Amino acid sequence: MRKMLLASAAFFVAGAAAAVAAPSDGKVKIGILNDQSGVYADFGGKSSVEAAKMAVEDFGGSVLGVPVEIVDADHQNKPDIASNIARQWFDTNQVDAIMELTTSSVALAVQAIAKEKKKIDIVTGAATTELTGKQCSPYGFHWAYDTHALAVGTGGALVKQGGDSWFFLTADYAFGYSLEQQTSDFVKSNGGKVLGSVRHPLASTDYSSFLLQAQSSGAKVVGLANAGADTQNAIKQAAEFGITQGGQRLAALLFTLAEVHGLGLQAAQGLTLTEGFYWNRDEESRKFGERFLKRTGKMPNMIHAGTYSAVLQYLKAVQKAGTDETEAVAKVMHELPVDDVFGRGGTVGKNGRMIHDMYLLEVKKPAESKEPWDYYKVLATIPGKDAYIDPAKSGCDLVK
Repeated sequence: MRKMLLASAAFFVAGAAAAVAAPSDGKVKIGILNDQSGVYADFGGKSSVEAAKMAVEDFGGSVLGVPVEIVDADHQNKPDIASNIARQWFDTNQVDAIMELTTSSVALAVQAIAKEKKKIDIVTGAATTELTGKQCSPYGFHWAYDTHALAVGTGGALVKQGGDSWFFLTADYAFGYSLEQQTSDFVKSNGGKVLGSVRHPLASTDYSSFLLQAQSSGAKVVGLANAGADTQNAIKQAAEFGITQGGQRLAALLFTLAEVHGLGLQAAQGLTLTEGFYWNRDEESRKFGERFLKRTGKMPNMIHAGTYSAVLQYLKAVQKAGTDETEAVAKVMHELPVDDVFGRGGTVGKNGRMIHDMYLLEVKKPAESKEPWDYYKVLATIPGKDAYIDPAKSGCDLVK
């Protein structure tokens, strides 16, 4: 009888341990939700999906003895579409975590749903600091960059170079507002002034009236608080209006390798920008870039490399937690150091902000580029503690 009781107890303990260790639905499913057909399709798009798949493969394809699956969808930069997809993924399709989330209005909407459903979200494509500020979540993480880091990097560099008067062309949604505000605050705190701003709709094709206002303002710097194809089109049309020939400087406040490639070195040369990753920085990043190039036909920007890092870190957290249960995984995510090709020496604040170094970059002249995709000079490394808002000052109610 005693042997039977001991055997039963052992079976119960083993069963309980198995229940904790093995994800309940027999798999871990990660959703990549982003713009795959609009102005940010090159910025993130299908290439972010490939980055996520690379992370799964590098982790071994499974975690806690079950397979890891990547699903993806195009949110078309519309919060309502993104919200419907997120609810379906969480409620019906057994998705454990949603990542990438290009477009700040989309990211804020999906993070609110993830918080309600007690699910993980990791944002790599959107920029607003509200994600780790007043709208933070215990299950939400912001990974690759944010508007504060861009303002400190690009804004700071131009102010130091004498660009002490600004006029902004701003995308008319949450990301644009945040980027304009953060950069304006930084310019003013360093003795500069903002002469005005104008807002344009997402995916504009005609910037003439906006550029004329910027030109007539007399500002030394025209700050482009937009991204993706919007920034490319604004820069092209600025050249037609002779903005830089007239002595004004363009500040591409969110511009990545993908947009430099789309614009070409002839048009982009001399631009100062900030990214959290450059493929040609060192041997490790170069090897990652070459693998990515073989799969996608392009070198990765900080969104692609950041998505790789986010997926990898999530799987490490699931492994260490011994479960895919949200509370346990979120706890480990906040504690686990980040050390991969993107986030070397990274840490995660209580507000979910992953703090890592950023890079101040200048686009090379065509004659300076030695090989395809060799587009940047690294001007400076911006330490994470300087690039990001101190979590204690972020306005997030999770930080005591």
